[in-house]
Amino acid sequence: MKILELRSENFKRLKAIEIRPYGSLVTIAGRNGAGKTSVLDSIYAALAGKAAAPAVPIRKGAEQATIRLALGDDDVELIVTRTFRTTKDGTITTSLTVESPDGATFRSPQTMLDRLIGELSFDPLAFSRAKPAEQIDMLKRLVPGIDFDQIERQNEADYQQRRDINRRARELRAQAAGIEPVEDLTPIDETELVAKLEQAGEHNAEIERRRARREKVASDIKALDMQAARRREQAAQLRRQAETLDAEALEAEQAAAELQEKLANAEPLPAPIDTSEIRAEIERAREINRKIERAEQRKRLDAEAARLEQQAEALTRAMEERNEQKAAAIEAANLPVPGLAFGDGAVTLNGVPFEQASDAEKLRASVAIAATLAGKLKVIRIRDGSLLDDDGMRILADFGEQHGMQIWLEKVDSSGRVGFVIENGELVAPTEEAAA
Repeated sequence: MKILELRSENFKRLKAIEIRPYGSLVTIAGRNGAGKTSVLDSIYAALAGKAAAPAVPIRKGAEQATIRLALGDDDVELIVTRTFRTTKDGTITTSLTVESPDGATFRSPQTMLDRLIGELSFDPLAFSRAKPAEQIDMLKRLVPGIDFDQIERQNEADYQQRRDINRRARELRAQAAGIEPVEDLTPIDETELVAKLEQAGEHNAEIERRRARREKVASDIKALDMQAARRREQAAQLRRQAETLDAEALEAEQAAAELQEKLANAEPLPAPIDTSEIRAEIERAREINRKIERAEQRKRLDAEAARLEQQAEALTRAMEERNEQKAAAIEAANLPVPGLAFGDGAVTLNGVPFEQASDAEKLRASVAIAATLAGKLKVIRIRDGSLLDDDGMRILADFGEQHGMQIWLEKVDSSGRVGFVIENGELVAPTEEAAA
C-alpha cells in the first residue's frame, strides 16, 4: 500500500497542494522556506496521530487545516482525512476519519493506521542517530529464529556463576598455597604414648602419696614423744595418777619404738620417672600428624579448585556456543545492507563502526532498514535528501523499485526542474516527466 494522492490545505506553510506521485522516488523540491518540509510533515501528521502534529499546524490567517491521503496499490483502498481547527478560546483540536472508497468508516481509525505504519517510516535516519545499543535492538528484529534476550540472560547468568566459581577456586588455591608442603610421613599412634604418660604420672603420684604418709608417720612420732613428756610431767604433779600415766607413757614409748622401727626398716623410695621425654615425644607425634592432616587438606582444596575450574570452563564453552549460534544467525539473516553487521555492543558497516560511515552511507543504510521494518504502508519520508548526490538519489530510486517502496524525499533545489516544486506554500504544477 502506497500514497496515491496527497491533498493538504493550510497546513503549516502550505496554502493548498495536490500531489499524485509517480515512481518509487517522490522528490519534493524548492528553495529553503518554500514549504517542502510542510509537505512531508503533512503526511506524518495525517498518519502518525496527534502527537506527530506540530505545535502550530494551521497556516497563519487560517482557521482550519485539512490533510487528505488516498492510500492503496493500484486502486484506492483507504481515504485518510486529518483536520485541525482553531476553537474560540484559541486552542487547536484535531479529528481523523479513515474510510473506504464506498464511504464505510472505521471505528478506531488511529489504531488501524498504526497497524499500517512501519516503525521508522517517518524518520528513517532515527537508526543513524540512535546509540549503538538501540541500533542493535533494531537489527535484532531482522534476525529470525534467535531470541537475543534469552541468550543474553543465559550468558549473564552463566557469567555470574562462572565469576563466583572462579572466585571460590582462587580462594581454595590461595588456601592450599598457604599450607607448607611436607615430606612423606607416617602417622604416629599417640594413644600408646598418652597411656605411657598416664602410667608414669600414676607411678609418681603413688610415690608422692607414700612420701606424704611417711612424713605423717614422722610427724606422729614427734607428737607421741611430746605426749610422753607431758604425761611424765603430769605424773610428777599427779602422783595418784602416776602409775596410769607411767603406763600410758610406756605404751606411747613402745608404740613410738615400733613405728620408729618400721620407719627405719622401710624400703627406700624409688626414683621418680622423668616425663619430659615422653611429653616431647607426644608433641613430635602431634606435629607430624598435624602436617599430614594439612597435606590432606591441601589435596582436598586443590581437588575442589580443579572441579570448580572445570565448571567455569564448561560455562565459558556454553556462552561461546551461544555467541557462535547468534553470530551464525546474524550472518545468515541477510541484513538489508551489504556489509552491515553487529555484535559486541557495536554496529559496523564494511568492517568499520557505523558512526564513521559517510552521511550518504548512513542515509542509504537507514532507509534500507526502515524499509525492512516497514508495515503494510510502504512509504518512507526523508527530510535530509540534500545530503545525497546524484549517485545517492539513483541508489534510493533503485532501492524503492526493487523493494516496492515509495520514498518521499525533501531536497533543496532552485532550478524548478526537479520533482514536485513548492513555491510560497503552493505546488508549481510539474510535467509528468518532472514528477517522475
